[in-house]
Amino acid sequence: MTETLFDTKEMETVQTKKEMILSLYEKGTTEIETIAAVSGAKPSYVGSVLQKEGLIDNYFDLYTSTNYPMNVYSKHFRGKLGFKDVNTARSGVRNLEQAYRYFDENQDRAGQHHALEMGLMMLDRARWTGKLEEAEIYRRWLAHKLSRPLTNNVVSLAAKREEKKENSAEAVSQNELKFAA
Repeated sequence: MTETLFDTKEMETVQTKKEMILSLYEKGTTEIETIAAVSGAKPSYVGSVLQKEGLIDNYFDLYTSTNYPMNVYSKHFRGKLGFKDVNTARSGVRNLEQAYRYFDENQDRAGQHHALEMGLMMLDRARWTGKLEEAEIYRRWLAHKLSRPLTNNVVSLAAKREEKKENSAEAVSQNELKFAA
């Protein structure tokens, strides 16, 4: 009988949530909700981990970094929104308003929608991190945008369309005069 000088036990390896998420993904579990349930992590954390590792590029939620573009409108807001303090939030709202007006002038409703989404995202990020004064700045901007009666917007849109038609008709008439001469 041989004696061992050391009593060796197998050490149980403890994985971090991040390691577990990556391991599950690498083994073929690709659905974020499933990985979240198995790892005990929130889906937003799973999406963030997988996105940072370059394994996915199509996950977006409240906590997804604005460094990952959601669509063509995201570039208008990258690095321009924040809630570090009240002044940063005010600057963010000025940027949202500027973009919203730009999209309005170009009748780009998807752009306007994205500006509203970004405002709501900043409101919630600030609120859920305890930055209530900063959140209130975003909330007021959103409330102002959403409290405008839709009937006024419809009248405004109809007037803009009519103005475009008149401008187009005038341009056609001027071109006809050039060709007739």
